[in-house]
Amino acid sequence: MVAIEPQQPRRAWAIVAGQEGRDLWIGGRGLPLALAFSVLLSILSYLVATNRSLNFLEQHESVNLTLQVAIAVGAMLTLLAAADAISGERERGTLETLLLTPIRRVELSVGKLLAALSLWLAAYLITIPYVWFLSRGVGIVGDALAVGALVGTLLAIFLASLGLLVSVFAKSNRLSLSLSLLFLLALFAPTQFPTSAQQGWAGELLQRAYPLTAGEHYVGKIIVDRHSWTEDSSWLASPLVAAVVFGVAAVIAGARYIRLNGGPGG
Repeated sequence: MVAIEPQQPRRAWAIVAGQEGRDLWIGGRGLPLALAFSVLLSILSYLVATNRSLNFLEQHESVNLTLQVAIAVGAMLTLLAAADAISGERERGTLETLLLTPIRRVELSVGKLLAALSLWLAAYLITIPYVWFLSRGVGIVGDALAVGALVGTLLAIFLASLGLLVSVFAKSNRLSLSLSLLFLLALFAPTQFPTSAQQGWAGELLQRAYPLTAGEHYVGKIIVDRHSWTEDSSWLASPLVAAVVFGVAAVIAGARYIRLNGGPGG
């Protein structure tokens, strides 16, 4: 729960973010999730490095695969954290006390959103040594880390905002987490289409429209195809728009619709 000092109203969102971050990382789910994430990357890095030595994967493809998995899983962690932000407080019976603190609900929303995004920051920092190890010697370390930070941050903001939106309106924490995972599966659906369905103007349009597929496609163009950053920048349109639109929507919804009972009507 967040304790807000009345004399610091302008910094209330930072206080909320700090307190939520401490709750997440000290005695919360942050450290176990970060550990599981590092184990996943360790296993993946070992597998791609082994396959690369057997000539099954080219070095650029190894980096691309590892970075795309890191971005997807890291962004997913922010979704799960944000999906618990409001519905979890409501279910644990701490939301009423939180709403009685001298803080505007818009600042409460911003603080909780920033706390959820700290999971992406941790995931990115964990990813750095793996990307460096896999990409050493081919001169793509800088581009790989930079494009991973850009695309991963946009997707993390988008998914964290989506999770917060669901959490505001869901009547239970279980429903919030279930709906968030369902939306995540829907967003990854285009990656499961047959290769033939992903080709042509219709397939490309579908990939561009989905922020996750568009963002990861852009990563591949930079790392594997070695395109310039501006050559395929149009693929960043949907991740950027999704991050801005859902981010604003989550903050507005939090400011207007956070109630003790979930649902649009409160």
